[in-house]
Amino acid sequence: MERVCAAYFSPCGNVKAAAEAAGRAAADVLGLPFESVDFTLPGARTGDIAFGPGDVVILATPVYAGRVPNKLMPFIRDHIRGNGALCGAAVCFGNRAFDDALAELYMLARDNGFTVIGAAAIATEHSFAPALGTGRPDEADLAALREFGEALAKKAQKNGPALKTVPGAMPPEKYYTPLRADGTPARFLKAVPKTDMEKCTRCGTCARVCPMGSVDPADPAVTTGVCIKCQACIRLCPTGARTFDDGDFLSHRAMLEANYARRAESAFFL
Repeated sequence: MERVCAAYFSPCGNVKAAAEAAGRAAADVLGLPFESVDFTLPGARTGDIAFGPGDVVILATPVYAGRVPNKLMPFIRDHIRGNGALCGAAVCFGNRAFDDALAELYMLARDNGFTVIGAAAIATEHSFAPALGTGRPDEADLAALREFGEALAKKAQKNGPALKTVPGAMPPEKYYTPLRADGTPARFLKAVPKTDMEKCTRCGTCARVCPMGSVDPADPAVTTGVCIKCQACIRLCPTGARTFDDGDFLSHRAMLEANYARRAESAFFL
């Protein structure tokens, strides 16, 4: 073994925090250098990301609608190569559930040449509804992630066996259906953030942080491509100029806040 890597898609930073906590802990146990491989922004997804048999990789994504984000999945499938690397597959879910996301990431990693020896589903703050899981991963979560990273490293040292399975349908068959507060389906696929131009300073932050490259840097009020509702432009706008005002989106957020306020538990598999 030569290095430990945390490879992640993390628009709002929670996945990065989780993956790096586990990865750094594994690197400390193994006495190896640690590297971050951040493929959040479009410029980082222009070609293959290849690992090798000397690598231990924490491969991490958020959970969107109970799955690996559907706009990200083809890049992972077609361009992230394990080439015999050991892997801890990790998904971060916003205090509701991880559904089939961990099973999907496990299969993508396994089929792309990683030997998956561990997996984790980590409860984090919900990007839609920050009242759910506020501040997570918190110190208790990070401590659990460090323990997971240490255990993963010790398993790697002992040439422990690959995981045979993780919870979830294999292959996944459906996405979670967002619901309105009244229990009917919420339809906000085409919703995009609105910009209050009285608050906007045209600093360009929203355009720089959009993982789809869909905000026009010349006019932040214009969305030029797909919006995956990651909230990066909203969370990172320094003046609070970006918001969602779509009725179904807001109703879905209200439903989540009404039904998923408990502290969700993370799950680890080795």
